Amino acid sequence: AEAETAEKDAQADYEEMMRDSADKRTLDSKALAHKEQSKAEAEVDLEAYKAAKAGATKELMATLKYIESLHAECDWLLKYFDVRKEARAGEVDSLVKAK
Repeated sequence: AEAETAEKDAQADYEEMMRDSADKRTLDSKALAHKEQSKAEAEVDLEAYKAAKAGATKELMATLKYIESLHAECDWLLKYFDVRKEARAGEVDSLVKAK
């Protein structure tokens, strides 16, 4: 009788452990599916951010090139300002004398 009771208790413990294990597997499967979905969404976001970064980098390079061209133009104007000023003054003087 005592052995029978011990066996029934052991069987009940085993069945409870199996139910708990099944419940845990179900929860783990749901958690895994949720994490896989989150990962997929994060990967989509990452690709979108990479594309946006590439676009912004391209725009930055174009802007820097434009600034460089403006700088070169301004440098030329500053470098030859005095020469051009004297040339204009000479032209004005020549026009005045020609009258």
